[in-house]
Amino acid sequence: MAKVKICGITNVEDARWAANFGADYIGMNFWKKTPRHISPLVVPQIMEGLPSFVTPVAVFVDEKLDNVAKTLEEHGFSVVQLHGRESGKYVKELKNKLPSVEIIKAIRIRSQESLLELKKYLPEVDYFLLDAYNPGVPGGTGQTFNWELACAAKETGKKIFLAGGLTPENIGEAIAKVHPYAVDVASGVEKGPRRKDMDKMSQFIMKAKVM
Repeated sequence: MAKVKICGITNVEDARWAANFGADYIGMNFWKKTPRHISPLVVPQIMEGLPSFVTPVAVFVDEKLDNVAKTLEEHGFSVVQLHGRESGKYVKELKNKLPSVEIIKAIRIRSQESLLELKKYLPEVDYFLLDAYNPGVPGGTGQTFNWELACAAKETGKKIFLAGGLTPENIGEAIAKVHPYAVDVASGVEKGPRRKDMDKMSQFIMKAKVM
């Protein structure tokens, strides 16, 4: 059974419903250029209301390392997702600075060559998140990629989060083909960039959990 991460949570209500429906992770995006940007004032409210079985994930895109570390410590995040072009050195420095924090490194996949990037982040990274490649758009594109490449990425020995264009309609096929550790969805369960669609979110989680 794959774990489920609902990403791009911007408000307390969506976080609460994601938890009620059975999400294992919720992602809060600190990248200011995305419409899913989380207000720092809302973060404590979301964190306080989460049950213990839901893990909050702080998402950053090419942010200064000190700012990332400060945010993680200030709000008590135990998992961080790096969704930009952060280097292997960056990941290593962050791991040395906060050894107890788990790191998810996102890789945008467009060909077999994209998989070569994974080696840059070993062994410090804890998970890889595989997303579709779209020039100039780090994530949340609603596009899928060749899932055969996701299967190949599992050879690194790291747990895989599968992202990119997942919806209630294709999540069953995706899990059956890739067997990832977790699946990640943002735009596929939205009714707008800052609000989730309750029916879509419920269906997505339910279908992911029965596979």
